[in-house]
Amino acid sequence: MKAEITPEGIICEALRCKNALYEGAFPLHVFPAQLANIVRATNEYLNFPVDYTALSLCFTISVCAGNLFAAKVKEGWTERPILYVALIGRPGTNKSHPLSFALQPLFNYDNQMAVLHKTRWAEYEQAMSLTKKEREEQGMDGIPEEPVQKKFVISDITPECLAFVHDGNKRGICLYADELASWFKNFNRYSKGSEEQFWLSVFSGKPIIFDRKGMKRSISIKHSFISVIGTIQQGILKELAKGDRNQNGFLDRILFVLPENLNKQYWNKKELDTHISRDWQKITQKLIDMAYSVDESGNPISKEIRFESTAMRLLMEWQHENTDLCNQELDEQLGGIYSKLEIYAIRFCLILQIIRWTCGESSLDFIDETSVRGAIELIAYFRKTAQRVQEIIHESYSLEGMPTDNIKLYKTLPDDFETAEGIEVAST
Repeated sequence: MKAEITPEGIICEALRCKNALYEGAFPLHVFPAQLANIVRATNEYLNFPVDYTALSLCFTISVCAGNLFAAKVKEGWTERPILYVALIGRPGTNKSHPLSFALQPLFNYDNQMAVLHKTRWAEYEQAMSLTKKEREEQGMDGIPEEPVQKKFVISDITPECLAFVHDGNKRGICLYADELASWFKNFNRYSKGSEEQFWLSVFSGKPIIFDRKGMKRSISIKHSFISVIGTIQQGILKELAKGDRNQNGFLDRILFVLPENLNKQYWNKKELDTHISRDWQKITQKLIDMAYSVDESGNPISKEIRFESTAMRLLMEWQHENTDLCNQELDEQLGGIYSKLEIYAIRFCLILQIIRWTCGESSLDFIDETSVRGAIELIAYFRKTAQRVQEIIHESYSLEGMPTDNIKLYKTLPDDFETAEGIEVAST
């Protein structure tokens, strides 16, 4: 029996093929249509690579959510949506612009808070200029507390500065490093290994306690939430793996976004519709404006979201398969990366559930099967990019010290070749 060909069927197939072309290796279909359309539009009109934009949007949503939500795996085990993300590519491949576009709602919020802080600071200085008697006459109770500017995004990478800003916004902040190398190259500025240990700790949302001599006040944050995102060139990946970072689990915590066959694109004359930016602002604003409860110390009380039974069953099946991969993997670095992806799988289950809620496609009562399936596909993508990054790092080490001509020859050779073919390539 022949399949009936209908106009609707042809249109659906054409849309499927178009979407597949947009996606490449990245599973864009795991996102709600509203978010995926933003990614496709910026790709078509602004030449933003799909992988960079999609993960940058995902990252921004996770920062907006921050400590307001936690995925509850079981009693005593919760995961918050903390992400460490590196956008990898050659110079000129449009890494920074998608990231700036995605973070714009956070920049907008921070700008609004800066204006408010300026007003509050002027009021604070005015109050401090008064005598004790004058303050009492105006109904002020003692010395006023110094105002702290609330913000989401920070670029200063010292733990002390991060902790101070985080104390002003305990729902969560992010470190935005356009050049990610500036982040890890400063780890040993003051005390060897101390900053690296700080980042290993806050990846898990561990408490932050700072009470050092010279500080204006002590800082205590019950659940830290500091995500990290930035761009990096392939040639600098070797620097990221230096020291113990490829052995102590630090590198395992970074999600690498590495589009396939990425080349610099020609400009085009198409104009992006202004509703795209408005739609993105509206999606994030739903989270930014969300009311939340705090404890006696001002720490947000997280809404713990459990998994539906079928969703948990699916996640556990995947975890068993991943465990088998870890046990079979002979490369110690890859084995460590695969293991850490289990944590990210849970976090992406939560993030996708939140994203679908912001777009009106789900509730926040439970993490459902759709979010789990999407998270598993995202993890499959990051497994592949981690493998490619390890290959790039190992290749960089193997080429160290080789003459320039030999390196050029090495990069010209195909992956598989006979001796005669190698000689022919070398002689050309």
